[in-house]
Amino acid sequence: MRNSKTLYMVQAGFIAALYFVLTWLAAGFDLASGAIQVRFSEALTILPFFTPAAIPGLTIGCFLANIAIGSALPDVIFGTLATLLGALGTYVLRKHRFLCSLPPVAANALIVPLVLIYAYGVPGGFGYLALTVGAGEAVCCILFGEILLAAFYPVRIQMFGESAAACPSIRRRAGKTVPEKKRAA
Repeated sequence: MRNSKTLYMVQAGFIAALYFVLTWLAAGFDLASGAIQVRFSEALTILPFFTPAAIPGLTIGCFLANIAIGSALPDVIFGTLATLLGALGTYVLRKHRFLCSLPPVAANALIVPLVLIYAYGVPGGFGYLALTVGAGEAVCCILFGEILLAAFYPVRIQMFGESAAACPSIRRRAGKTVPEKKRAA
């Protein structure tokens, strides 16, 4: 039992550090904040598909990254909340391969535009900002996140431990990913 707690903490810490570094990298290209943002780190919001340790990892990583890149206090608080809600949504929908990447997009597209308007005074209106933030999130979470999911799936147990064994089985047939049928024991 102690090993599973240790693994959980190590995974959460590693994911937090990775989120931090990727956000910092995006900030170097001026993509981590503003009306048009493509945080590479948001691709990691697919990780609750494999392990619940990703939820605190993503949340802590986002919180620390927002502080490090000099975000306003409402952005630190509500941006982190958006990432937390997205990660929780991914975990809840982990049995649905393609739906699980949508909660981070929705959470950020609804919360971050309000932060941009009220904390930074970004012009353009809620609809425009929701569209631009949502588009950046869609690129990161749906496109890059699904690539990560496909890459990590074959080695999920080695990377994430036994908790990843509960992930729905996925196999490739004719270029499409389809769930495997349960076999009779």
